Amino acid sequence: MQPDTDLNHNEHPSGKMNVHHNIRNVEDVVRRYTDMVVRIAFNNVRNIDDAEDIAQNVFIKFMHAKGFESGEHIKAWLIRVTVNMCKNHLSLFHNIKNEPLHDNIEYISAKQQELLDDLWKLPANYRNSLYLYYYEGYTIPEIAGLLGKSVSTVSTWLIRARKKLKLILIQGGYER
Repeated sequence: MQPDTDLNHNEHPSGKMNVHHNIRNVEDVVRRYTDMVVRIAFNNVRNIDDAEDIAQNVFIKFMHAKGFESGEHIKAWLIRVTVNMCKNHLSLFHNIKNEPLHDNIEYISAKQQELLDDLWKLPANYRNSLYLYYYEGYTIPEIAGLLGKSVSTVSTWLIRARKKLKLILIQGGYER
């Protein structure tokens, strides 16, 4: 995984890097990570409007956060906060009783939509682990750190997620 090192860094008296010292740096972070944050949120809440709201709240929270050590620290923080905000969103009473809206996303094909539907049959921890591993390129130890779980737990989630997804795909008629 390649580190995010090209954000503007300013040394803080505490010794930590203050990478969003000014508006330009906040704009750089928002521009760089919005797609990732929205994808993670959408993967969890299954509704593009809710995902965009969560992303907005993540970046508002980011604007008030301090003491990031690097661009990679920012990315990890954004992922952690996004996953936690999704959990909070899904735990709200009105979201427990309601089925998520099925969004037709114009920029993905019908086959990709079918795969998304199959992915959503997996528990959130499996989906998040798969996403971080395959799409964001994190290693298992990095995912464990991001999600606050042990390496063996994340490894088990990935193994189980692959097995369950394979079964779901086979039952749905997927052929190699």
